[in-house]
Amino acid sequence: MARYTEAVCRQCRREKLKLFLKGDRCYSDKCSIERRAYAPGQHGQARLRKVSDYALQLREKQKVKRMYGMLEGQFRKYFFEAERMRGVTGENLLQLLECRLDNVIYRMGFASSRSQARHLLRHNHFLLNGHKVNIPSLQVKVGDMITPREKSRELEIVKDSLQAMARRGVPSWLELNQENLTGTVKTMPDRQELTMPIQEQLIVELYSK
Repeated sequence: MARYTEAVCRQCRREKLKLFLKGDRCYSDKCSIERRAYAPGQHGQARLRKVSDYALQLREKQKVKRMYGMLEGQFRKYFFEAERMRGVTGENLLQLLECRLDNVIYRMGFASSRSQARHLLRHNHFLLNGHKVNIPSLQVKVGDMITPREKSRELEIVKDSLQAMARRGVPSWLELNQENLTGTVKTMPDRQELTMPIQEQLIVELYSK
């Protein structure tokens, strides 16, 4: 399976936006956007030229794709699935991405980034409704309960992530019981609850050409 192996901070710099790919580092002075707020490469500080409509659409697609940590083929499948669903295609796409199990674990605070959540899932550290699960792309449903396995609760990265959770906060469509370390999906995410600056209509226009 193909995967991105370069420095992920380059992706944030290319999109000129914090994508929060490195966990706590993104909230510190070490964040690459804070230190070098321009595109990577030898031409990163060159004078900007006029940006075409296609370039705007492409950059928006790349931004969202990198934010959720997936490659083109998988992202395109999500778009076509969103297109078949009832409702607004762009909002459907964001809902599908938000309801991925690895993203939900990150949103609940059990991991400091989506890539860390994916890594923990792959190593069988979480239970979904009491059953072992290791599929990051699994779609959660209303009422689903997510909890770390008994031994996994003592992992330092899980403890550190929960301590830092106060900085991010838990979205209103999720509920976290910190005493029992149990997270519950209360409702499906609403568009207004996604605070990242995303213009999903540009992605729809790009794929509709």
